Amino acid sequence: MTGQHTGHTRVRGNFCHLGGTLGYKNNRPTRRLNLFDEDTTVAHVLREAGYRTCLTGKWHLGGYNPDAGPLSRGFDEFYGVLTRTSELHSPSYWPAKWYENEDLIDVPGNQDGQKGYYKTDLVTDCAIRFMERNREDPFFLYIAYSNPHSPFDAPELNPYEKESWPLEEKTYAAMIYRLDSCVGRIRQALDRLSLADHTIVFFVSDNGPRSEARVDQTRVVNFFDSNGPLKGYKRDMYEGGIRVPGIVCWPGKVPAGQTSDAAWYFADFLPTAAALAETETPVNIDGINLLPCLAEPDLHPPDRFLYWEFYEQSFRQAVRWKKWKALRTGLKGELELYDLSTDLTEENDVSRENTEVVMAIEKYLEEARVDSEHWIAE
Repeated sequence: MTGQHTGHTRVRGNFCHLGGTLGYKNNRPTRRLNLFDEDTTVAHVLREAGYRTCLTGKWHLGGYNPDAGPLSRGFDEFYGVLTRTSELHSPSYWPAKWYENEDLIDVPGNQDGQKGYYKTDLVTDCAIRFMERNREDPFFLYIAYSNPHSPFDAPELNPYEKESWPLEEKTYAAMIYRLDSCVGRIRQALDRLSLADHTIVFFVSDNGPRSEARVDQTRVVNFFDSNGPLKGYKRDMYEGGIRVPGIVCWPGKVPAGQTSDAAWYFADFLPTAAALAETETPVNIDGINLLPCLAEPDLHPPDRFLYWEFYEQSFRQAVRWKKWKALRTGLKGELELYDLSTDLTEENDVSRENTEVVMAIEKYLEEARVDSEHWIAE
């Protein structure tokens, strides 16, 4: 949303250590931070450039603050769930309550524990109606799906009902199938509305598989080999936790059916979107404009450091630089170093054999982040 990596952006995780707003998750007190008024989002940038902006799905950058919803952070329209109300009323794929802009309304078919309107379908329906209303004007539509995040729940098990798999595996596969089908509906709507040729579609996942480190979830994603050869899961700083595919479709502009191994990350989306809208990019961001690389899949961004930090369980950092991947636990921890060109599974720590590379990354880490008053790095 901000074009910054997690060493610079305001919100650096689900739960902050200090400040924020107090709320409750699973009846336990927790603190969440929200984006501030002065934080510039990609929605701000595009709205200023004349785009109608909309979010359908979930918004987790408002924490428990009632004044930090999407409509206060650059979006003209919002249809979805907020953290502060979903954890009380709608913690499932069948939300009993749902926001339409500022109004919290009852969702038909989902009252009193009924399962009548699956959230993924609801998100998609709202997205398509937004496109229909705005087909004549520029728009930015952010669709924040939840599938296949836990809890595993699908409206039906087809087309996997007759597979000889355990029930949870069938459900997980059906959730992904439903997501794929809804993305297909979005694409069909673009064709029906004659918008496909001048609409660029980005489809990305936010992290590796397994919502929580539980035995049942581990079994399911291992059953499907969700990570392939990659090491680790969501919340890990190994490639299995942070390396995900990005799919881009723009007929006539982005070559179809090709694969690029160029490394980029979410910080790049804001400056890329600003370039698409032919408007200025805010200062103090970490991302770069990727439009040239999208038009020419063989073109790579210039050499640069990519940075991540994470606070759950312990403070951890990760860096990508050229073919190298470095990780460390704690601000004073020793660096692990992997050559991803020959060791995609991050099995062989080669830090001792590449001291100059380690020194270069350590020097970068000295200024890679700014301290946050809300998260404690030790």
